[in-house]
Amino acid sequence: MKNYREVVGIDVSKKTIDAYCYHAQVHKEFKNDITGYKSLLKWVIKETKKSAVFYCFENTGYYSLKLSLYLHSKKVVYVEESPLKIKRSSGIVKEKTDKLDAQVIARYGWLYREELTPSTVKSSSHLELGRLLALRDQLVRNNAGLKGTLKEMKVLLTSSTTDLGCISLKRSIDYLSKQVKAIEIRIEEIIFDDISMSKNYELLKSMKGIGLVVACQLIYHTGNFTRFKSWRAFSSYCGTAPFEHRSGTSIHRRKQCHYLGDRKMKSLLSMASVSAIQHDSELKLYYQKKLAEGKDKMLAINNVRNKLIARAFAVVKRGTPYVVLQNYAA
Repeated sequence: MKNYREVVGIDVSKKTIDAYCYHAQVHKEFKNDITGYKSLLKWVIKETKKSAVFYCFENTGYYSLKLSLYLHSKKVVYVEESPLKIKRSSGIVKEKTDKLDAQVIARYGWLYREELTPSTVKSSSHLELGRLLALRDQLVRNNAGLKGTLKEMKVLLTSSTTDLGCISLKRSIDYLSKQVKAIEIRIEEIIFDDISMSKNYELLKSMKGIGLVVACQLIYHTGNFTRFKSWRAFSSYCGTAPFEHRSGTSIHRRKQCHYLGDRKMKSLLSMASVSAIQHDSELKLYYQKKLAEGKDKMLAINNVRNKLIARAFAVVKRGTPYVVLQNYAA
């Protein structure tokens, strides 16, 4: 990105987008729709006099997805960056306006232009996979809440089978369960329609502790294992990688995981680790060994989490299913 002469910082909101040209020092607000995007490109060409320009904005989910899809369709170079990175690079900012946010984003894009790489839009199947996984997670949580309410009501009532509230809750629980099942079927269809995702999915399923949800989440968050160069990088992204914390001679703490990370992925890996410890003899022995060394249970589980991540990247890289070596030991 170092060959570009101008950067346009964009603050994306639900209904509007604020654009700021870093060197031209001009600002304008547009609608967050196709009409606004067309006006944005025309305005930038006019203000920058057709110099080499790239756009920079924060990843705000659905709000920024429309903008990235449009820029991608017009073959315009853009960088979609993490909001946390931009916020922490801006220093102390006491004021908060959309115009100021656009300025901060433009400044970030210019200062870090040599380190940034152009963003690309994920495939339609990848985007749909992410939406369905998020929707499934929400429905499962809602269903768990209804089941808890039903359990409490049954304790209070003498005849739960004739109570209208219990009957309604049971119907809602059954309906949500059917919806979750339908979503899982569609998720499998998306996976098996793509040869590369289908192959990696089968490789991941060969590992104990990894089922439909964890395998699909791994595929989605790693960009089908193209987003991260190594399993250690993905471990850092999930928040399961331990880091040193020491300074001088007085501060020397033990290694611990950073609180920043993908909490959803970390939670799924924790559940997968517990399942793997129960069903995988190698990981069970590994877990017991860590406990025997005097390590805390959560620390031992974190070691198992990293083992699973390392195995996942290994089987995908090799292109062969995971093999339990103890089954072939003499």
